[in-house]
Amino acid sequence: MRYFDYETIARQAGILPDQLARLAESFAEEELNDPMLAELHTMRACMAIKEGRLTIEEALADVHALAT
Repeated sequence: MRYFDYETIARQAGILPDQLARLAESFAEEELNDPMLAELHTMRACMAIKEGRLTIEEALADVHALAT
């Protein structure tokens, strides 16, 4: 079940599919018991990248900090 449409935001932000998969997987590992929260973190990271406040490289390097 999908809770948020972060894929559309990721496309708009220019995030490549493999990068998005790694980002989403990292958040899913951080939030093992809460898939909705993992998707929310993924969507928020995609939004920050789209807005220019974060790069995909920064997001992938520090998923733990983004989840807090």
